[in-house]
Amino acid sequence: MGLSQEAVLEAANQLWKAEQEGHMCAPVRASLGPDNLADAYRVQRINHERRLELGFEPIGAKIGLTSLAVQKQLGVDQPDFGRIYRQTQLGSNGEIGFSALHQPKIEAEMAFKLGKDLPSASCSLDEVMAAIDGVCASLELVGSRVENWDIRIADTVADNASASHFVLSDTLVALDRVDMKAAQMKLWKNGELVSQGRADACLGSPLNALHWLALTFAELGEPLKAGDWVLSGALGPMVSVAAGDRFTAEIEGLGSVGLNISIS
Repeated sequence: MGLSQEAVLEAANQLWKAEQEGHMCAPVRASLGPDNLADAYRVQRINHERRLELGFEPIGAKIGLTSLAVQKQLGVDQPDFGRIYRQTQLGSNGEIGFSALHQPKIEAEMAFKLGKDLPSASCSLDEVMAAIDGVCASLELVGSRVENWDIRIADTVADNASASHFVLSDTLVALDRVDMKAAQMKLWKNGELVSQGRADACLGSPLNALHWLALTFAELGEPLKAGDWVLSGALGPMVSVAAGDRFTAEIEGLGSVGLNISIS
């Protein structure tokens, strides 16, 4: 049996106030429980609906916790998800002010654009692959409304999987032109190589992450649809972000993508 609606709403209000005012808050697991995923997703849903009321346009989802090491650290055996919006997409090689972010970190990953709906809660990996319109390189800015990133699984799920902003490269590549296991990723910060990895760091393949999300969303009754974007999860370690930083990532077969963090 889950928590009362009042308790869930209180946690949602705590995160919403932190997001709107820019003042970080205490972990919400204190009221939800550290492993209470069901109620954490209820919190996420409340604040998603608030964004919709403000005019935010949902365009897909992001997948988190795709690293087995991070799953072990947080004591879980599956990824999580959050929502992404047109308003949180940044232009490739564009800019965002540091003051608009919440304790930001950055990671490089693959992003998929769907060309077909995925309505079945029993769809196969082959069906998921057939639904992909293309793949591109992406930078995801993650952020936490919880002070000092003091999070466990319930905190990050409730906090929209620690979503912030994202960048998509300008080139959409056919799936069969990318090695979904061995493609190399490199991420530079101010010209210095600070993170690297390969595609199989993401659940053995970013396609596995996308398949998990397709099944999960179909089971929730809100399946992925043609036109949706999915950020599939980091291909290497997250990197800290400071005002004035310039980031560039390259993913083998997908080219490069960049982002500037202004001092404002």
